[in-house]
Amino acid sequence: MVEAVVGRSSSRLSAEERASIAAYAARATWPSGFVIYQRGASADGIFVVLRGRVVLRSRVRAGRGFVPGVSSPGETFGAEGLAQNARYATDARADEETETLHLSGARFRAFVREQPQHALALVSQVMCERAGLLDRLRELTTLSVEQRLVSTLLRLANSEGFAAPDGSLALDASRYRLLCEMVGATRESVSLVLAKLVGEGLATRDGTVITVEPPTRLASKLDHTWLDGEMLLHLNGTSDGERRALT
Repeated sequence: MVEAVVGRSSSRLSAEERASIAAYAARATWPSGFVIYQRGASADGIFVVLRGRVVLRSRVRAGRGFVPGVSSPGETFGAEGLAQNARYATDARADEETETLHLSGARFRAFVREQPQHALALVSQVMCERAGLLDRLRELTTLSVEQRLVSTLLRLANSEGFAAPDGSLALDASRYRLLCEMVGATRESVSLVLAKLVGEGLATRDGTVITVEPPTRLASKLDHTWLDGEMLLHLNGTSDGERRALT
């Protein structure tokens, strides 16, 4: 499981592949906080991130949302626009100043015809990200808040622009909110788990900022808790709902 989290987050389009796409796509720069599109809007084509980050958010209610994914350089978003009569499934917002490529449906078809090798790399990237979403869905339905939080921290630690050079993660107010929305839990639940990590020496607190240590020890913690959950499921024959009640 740990290898899957780390390996998938490191799969990105290469500089050569991005350059090939750029010859067919429209380039745009978005200021921090800009909403690139909203859920339900007519969708067309696919976006590729060149620099910065794009947060995909589903609004749950006023002031709260769920973040199924964050797209970093070399990753894609808005791929639902490749379907017929498509509409966007989430809001997409630039988390910082962000530069993207937009390959419309028509330009995507031309790209497939004229650059099949690079087009296959783009499709492979989309499928890799889809597999990541399926992993996230499994986590939401089978793991405790603590396990989901550790898994999310590992993803952030291996995403460009989040971690410090030594691999540590500093969680200020904005990143704390993003973490809660990625985990799919209340702030109170996330705070309890972070306090536990601080108590175990896996994180430190300095005022309102919590710094999570490099992911080596976190990875072993996730591997242990994940296997414990799997053992409960197989040895006791409990259902998913019963196991969540135990955790």
